[in-house]
Amino acid sequence: MTPYDYRDLDPLIHSRIRLSILAILASVEDAEFTYLRDQVKTTDGNLGAHLRKLEDAGYVRVSKSFVGRRPVTRYRTTETGRGAFRNYVGRLEWILHSLPPDADHRETG
Repeated sequence: MTPYDYRDLDPLIHSRIRLSILAILASVEDAEFTYLRDQVKTTDGNLGAHLRKLEDAGYVRVSKSFVGRRPVTRYRTTETGRGAFRNYVGRLEWILHSLPPDADHRETG
């Protein structure tokens, strides 16, 4: 089997915020926008922009409803998103496990 390198990582997921979003959504059925914002520790606008990118790629699905008079926006991963996340994690694990045991003691050029 050929080792992966960092260029094999999905660039859409390879962002701290989008990776965090998918990691959270992988562990729940769905999540409210405000829950994601609080967990990821970002602003509404920044979270919204990253969620739109994931939605445009078909990785997450959004649903909007009202609870009383309060709007509620919820997100969940799609099958495509779950597969992309699993693939990303698998490739990242492969890269990390393929490092030589003394990689942290090597000098850089």
